[in-house]
Amino acid sequence: MWLRSIVAVDAKDLPVGVAPADHGGAMSQIANTTILDRTWASLRQALRDIAPGRRGLEPIETRPDLPDSDVAAVREHMRACLEGRGGEVTARARATALGRAYLSLEEAGRLRFLKMLAEEFDVDRDAVDAAAAALTTATDPADRRKAEHRLRNALEAPRVRLLTQFNALPDGVKFLVDMRAELLRMSRDEPSLRGLEADLKRVLANWFDVGFLELRRITWRSPALLLEKLIAYEAVHEIRGWTDLKNRLDSDRRCYAFFHPRMPDEPLIFVEVALVSGMADNIHELLDEDSPVADPNAADAAIFYSISNAQQGLAGISFGNFLIKRVVDDLSGEFKNLKTFATLSPIPGFRRWLDARLAENGDDVLTEAERKALGELKQIPEGEGSRLAALLAMPGWHADPVLSAAAKQPLLRQCAIYLAKEKRAGSRAADPVAHFHLSNGARMERLDWLGDVSKKGIAQSAGLMINYLYKLDAIDANHEAYTGEGRIALSSGIKALVK
Repeated sequence: MWLRSIVAVDAKDLPVGVAPADHGGAMSQIANTTILDRTWASLRQALRDIAPGRRGLEPIETRPDLPDSDVAAVREHMRACLEGRGGEVTARARATALGRAYLSLEEAGRLRFLKMLAEEFDVDRDAVDAAAAALTTATDPADRRKAEHRLRNALEAPRVRLLTQFNALPDGVKFLVDMRAELLRMSRDEPSLRGLEADLKRVLANWFDVGFLELRRITWRSPALLLEKLIAYEAVHEIRGWTDLKNRLDSDRRCYAFFHPRMPDEPLIFVEVALVSGMADNIHELLDEDSPVADPNAADAAIFYSISNAQQGLAGISFGNFLIKRVVDDLSGEFKNLKTFATLSPIPGFRRWLDARLAENGDDVLTEAERKALGELKQIPEGEGSRLAALLAMPGWHADPVLSAAAKQPLLRQCAIYLAKEKRAGSRAADPVAHFHLSNGARMERLDWLGDVSKKGIAQSAGLMINYLYKLDAIDANHEAYTGEGRIALSSGIKALVK
């Protein structure tokens, strides 16, 4: 049985489209030329191929910072697009010119472009007031229907029609997805952009309905550009290079992604799965490149260990729950021995919550036995404040058997309380990963001690991980209980820790 570790990578072992010389520099190439940079470059080329001049229109000449002297030309093109001057084809050509102009701008210029679109092409409030007044006085059913129609039209900002014109352009959907990513970032400091961002989110939510999406399995033989995107987009456990990626795509592993027909080479969200025996409790063992490849047909558990949203511009547009259920169906059909479908998940908010709790209450949050065990440790420096906090501040505490043993029970108990009891926005679980899986109908099954001792894992969750169990006959009931009442499905082990 051959091992995952690969000392030398032959040309035949590289993904499609990568030459042997690319292997050593692939990661630096991704760092120097980001996926987003490539996307903008391809968009510019696609828009250049249908340059407005070919429709008898002049391109918009703008300088990178979009100074005041260039704003008028951009504004006039926006108005012309909305008015449909010259017919639909000409309007689309003008939209192409606007797209090319936007892509040519630097950060400051794009901000001015978006603020003009947000502020000058918002809803006409006088028209809204008039339509609302007409609706309140309409008594005849026919008049009321007309008034409702007028109000709906008045409530739609003209900028929405302009945004949708980009849909027909080459890579126009990707253009808008990336524009929303910029809007999300800029709107934190520019409140005037938030209405435009919300409008674009509604447009994209309609276009990215799960019924339009395609589930595809990604393998080592997938195109190199797609594999590079997996490396770049992985948000949970960093992919360290081609060997690490090949390990994650081996025969006892699966990777699935959703794609949109208008973005066929861009994964929207992807999940990585390990086919193993028993419920995994340690991410380092799961990703060990030196471990032997297991027989997937002998596996009885499918472990979802990484789910990454690949498009920042689709934040808040949920289809991750559909992805997991589709993958479960696919795996169930392929491997009849699978009995357990579970995650090995991070707990990203735990340390932040615990640090604040200890700073406010000290070791009063601990049991008497936990305080006594910590008090007996000579390694912890004397001083006021929480001894548990002092322990966690010591570098490498998790690798010290004595410190680790003393920290285990209080950390497990505090983490169970955080996951099961801490809420935000009413009944929503405070931890974002917990909320995602609970919304999908999973059950909190087991906390895994030192399941992730990477620098990130220690900083985020004191090394703890959790298994969320997807029990097929309980998914719907768990989902309804959580989304309807805020009730969290807990295993007996988690319940014992919470008590």
